[in-house]
This record gives sequence, structure tokens and C-alpha cells, in this order.
Amino acid sequence: MRRLRRLMLLPLLLAPWLAHAGVQLVVDGVEDPLKLAVSSGVDLSEYANRDVTEAQVRRLYEQSLDQAKTALEPYGYYEAKVQGQLEPVGNDWRVTLHVTPGAPVTVTSVDVKLDATAAKIPAIRRAQRAIENLKGQTLNHGDYDADRDTLSATLTANGFLDARLVTHRVDVNRGERSAAIHLEWQAGQRYKFGEVHFEGSQFKEGFLQRYVPFKAGEYFAQDKLLQLQQALNGADYFSVVNVLPDVDDKKNGVVDVKVELAPAKRTIYTGGPFIGTDTGFGVRLGMERRWVNRSGHKWKNELIVAQNLKTLSTLYTVPLPGPNQRSFNYGATYRDSNTDTSKSKTLELVANETREWHGWVRTIGIHALDGTFTVGQKPGEADNVEGLEHGQSNLFYPEVSLSRKSGDNPIFVRTGWSLVFTARTTVGSLLSDASFSQVTADGKWITTFWGNNRFIVRGSAGATWTDNFDDLPPQLRFFAGGDRSVRGYSYQSIGPKNSFGRVIGGKNLLVGSTEVEHYFTRQWGMAAFIDAGNAFNGTDYRPKIGAGLGVRWLSPVGMIRVDLGTPVHNPDEHGVELHVVIGPDL
Repeated sequence: MRRLRRLMLLPLLLAPWLAHAGVQLVVDGVEDPLKLAVSSGVDLSEYANRDVTEAQVRRLYEQSLDQAKTALEPYGYYEAKVQGQLEPVGNDWRVTLHVTPGAPVTVTSVDVKLDATAAKIPAIRRAQRAIENLKGQTLNHGDYDADRDTLSATLTANGFLDARLVTHRVDVNRGERSAAIHLEWQAGQRYKFGEVHFEGSQFKEGFLQRYVPFKAGEYFAQDKLLQLQQALNGADYFSVVNVLPDVDDKKNGVVDVKVELAPAKRTIYTGGPFIGTDTGFGVRLGMERRWVNRSGHKWKNELIVAQNLKTLSTLYTVPLPGPNQRSFNYGATYRDSNTDTSKSKTLELVANETREWHGWVRTIGIHALDGTFTVGQKPGEADNVEGLEHGQSNLFYPEVSLSRKSGDNPIFVRTGWSLVFTARTTVGSLLSDASFSQVTADGKWITTFWGNNRFIVRGSAGATWTDNFDDLPPQLRFFAGGDRSVRGYSYQSIGPKNSFGRVIGGKNLLVGSTEVEHYFTRQWGMAAFIDAGNAFNGTDYRPKIGAGLGVRWLSPVGMIRVDLGTPVHNPDEHGVELHVVIGPDL
């Protein structure tokens, strides 16, 4: 028994001599992607962190020489030579593979056969041309497979739902180092759209058909199905949207489309505190009815109570989905504003039509504005202080705006821009206390450079023509200064002054800003900025300049910007102004 125990312990005593911790694989003679192909193509790569005996590693080593050659063939190298070394390094083994790839195989001919009808379609023709462009290049099986599969997918996407790849062959002549590609598709019948069936909708019959970007009888196109999916998701009516062509039941050259839907939560309540140096601390409460009735009407309400601003607004929307995504909007806003230079209480009614127009969002509407205001008043001052201007407005005017924006990420834009143009005017003195015309333009451009840096440029311009400037409320006058204007100055503290030295706003505006941001992590960064601009009358433009530094935090609720700005070259202004802004880049 004692001798038997010793024999049983023998493998344990010999284990340190028979097994090693793993295999270190070194490949030289080639660079990526060939180096990576060899490293991942040999079985030895799986033993980097696994125990292996000497017998195992020698067997794996012998296999690796042929495996390395085979791993290079998909890249066109059929004459590769591989030499190796196997040596122990401590408790590990090290295998070095010296690779000589040799001359690659070149594609000398490409034969792609397609039905004439399919070959005339531009998207399919482009996919075919990509395969034909392989001629003269080194044979790469990955590129060949990708281009072949792209053409197959393009045939399906353009209605050839029965398309079959009947020939797919690559003939390699190793002696001549040449390859010939042979591909042939039978495209079959090109299908057309049939009916669209909506399942799970909460709306009346026919309403959702307005979102369909194609008509029955048009040729099937996968991008049209994607447009339908995006339009229904963007409508914000549904929590689930699945657009599925009914391929299994296609017949007579027609394929129907099934849309599976699940209603979203009908009413949304929002609320919470916020802070902005222009508005002060406040609370925002909102209620949105995603659909009011079976016709898809929407209703949105919002209450803001802040130190310097109180608003109550309601907006009722009648959507008219279709190619232009039109909607009619009817709203009312009560606004009680108290800035560093003015106080106003106004009620504004608006009715407008919004639609997509040549890539822009166009809004045409009518505004009715009524209220009282005081201009030139400083916070805490009484209403009867000398130099204040009091007024009452009753204005009725049409307004047109064009807006457009593009960004690679709605939360944190690395490359993007936005433009907004607005024009408004009274029609003579009809229903208005003052006659005026006004245009404004706002733009912003964001780009990245040198990795984790952003460069931001923004600008605002405006011009007013009127003989009744004193009758215009503060929101139709131009001021500069504040978080989104010239930082280093308080909100609306820059502009023309009256004879008592109080800022009363101007007819024109010109403001610009440049900013550089550097991010240390994905969430945290710092900024340096220079802003310049002023509100003015006529041509008396004297820009005020502000500069400073800031901190950026990409928080769970969005981008938070905290800036410290100071006036530059202005003997009348000094000190540091805090600016806090929370919200998206565009």
C-alpha cells in the first residue's frame, strides 16, 4: 500500500517539470493586418494563459507552421514561407514565427453577370462597380466577400426579393499569381409595394397612412421602410414600432407591409428645479398629452416660476403628417419678466403652420401681443424713479422663420451646426400701437480638433425698422450681455442708454463668440472664451468684449456649463460675472 501511494503521488511531483504556465507567441516579418491574421490563425494563440505540457506545445508548434501559411491565403498570399523557433522561458514557452509572405496574388479578371433590368438601377450598378474595381488589386477574400454580400443586399433592398446568387467562384492560379472572380445573380421579379396594415394603433383608420412615404404600386425600396419607421418613432405616439415587409406572403409581384405598434404612455408629467444666471433659481413643471384624440392632436403645458422669470404657456398642435410633416399650432403664453434693465408683463397669442421645406423647418404664423412694460429699471428700484420709461403694447404681426441644424450626437456634438432666421412685421398700423419690421439671424458651429478638443463659434445679428421704438416691449428690442450673449456682463445689461444713463435697448444687434474646450475625461472639461458685441442704433456700433474660463460637465441630465467672465478694456465695468447654462449644444 505504501508503494502504491508513492506511485499515485509521482504525477504530482513531476507536474512542475511536465507543465508550463502558457505560450508566448511572437510573429515577425509582417505588419498588421497580416501579423494579426497569423497571430489569431494559429491554435497556439489560445494557450497564452493555459497550462500546456512539453508534448502539447511541440505538437502545436509543428501545426502552427502550416496554420500560419493558411492564415495568409485570404489576403492573397499563397506562397508564404514560415520558419519558427520554440524555446522555454522560465515556466513559459516562447514560439517565434518568422514569416516571409512572398508575392501576392492579383485579381486579373472580374466577371459579374446580372439581369439587365437590375443592372440599370443606380444603387445596384454602384455595388456591381465596386466588385469590378477589385480587378488589378491584391486578392483579399474579406473585401471580396463584403462586396459580394453588398450587391446581394442591394438587390433585396431594391425589390428583387427572389434574387439568387447562382455562381460565386474565385479561381486562383498560384503559378501565375493571378485570380479570376466569377459571380452571377438571377435577380428574378422586381416586387412592388402593396397595402400597409397597422396593428395596435389607437388612432382612427387612415390617420397613420399619412406617414407612409410610398404608394401602393411603387417599387419596393428598403429605405422607404426605414423612413416610415423613423417617422412613426418621431411622432412620439408609440413605445414599439416594427415595420415588417410580409415577404412570406408575397405574390403576383406585390408585397404588403405590416406595422406592429404599441401605444406609448399617453400623458407625461415633468418637473424639477433649475438654475440659470439669467433667470435665477426656479422650478419648471410640465404636462404633455401625447395624443388628445383619435386624430393625433397634441397638447403641451408648462409653468416656470423663477426669481427673474415667470411664465405659463399652453400649445395645442394639429399634426398633418405627410411628405412635408406639416402641423398647425395654437398657443398662448403669459410672461412676467424682471431683468437687470426691464420689467414686463405680457400675454402673447400665436397661431402658425410648421412644415419641412427644402431641408429646413419653416414656420409661418400670426402673433398678438398685449402687455405693460418698464424699461431702464434696475432690480429693486421703485417704479417712479426718474429716467424710467413706461409703456403699454398692443401688437399684431405676422412672423416667418427658417431653422436648420445638423449634429452627430444630440447630447454632445463633436461636429455640427445650427441656423435660425426670423422676420416679423406689422401690417401698417392694423390692430397695433406701433409699426415695425424686424429680422434676426442666429448661428452656431462646432468642430473637434486634436482629439479631445472642441472649437465653437456662434453669432447673432438683428435689425429693426420703426418710427415707434418707444412703443416696442422689451422682447422686441435688442439687448446684449448674459449667458448666451456677451459673458462677463449681466443679462441684458448692454445696449443704448437714455438721457438718464439707463439701458433701454436698441434697434440693432451684433454679437459674436469664439470658444475652445478641452476634455480631460468623457464627462469633464474646461473652456476658454472671448465674446464681443452690442445692441445699438443706426451705425453706432461699439462692441463690448468679455473673456473668461469655464468648466464643462456632461452630466446625466445634459451638458452643464459654468463660466466666469470679466469685461475687457472697459473702465466703466469691472469684476467677475458667473454664468450657468444647462442644455444641449444645438
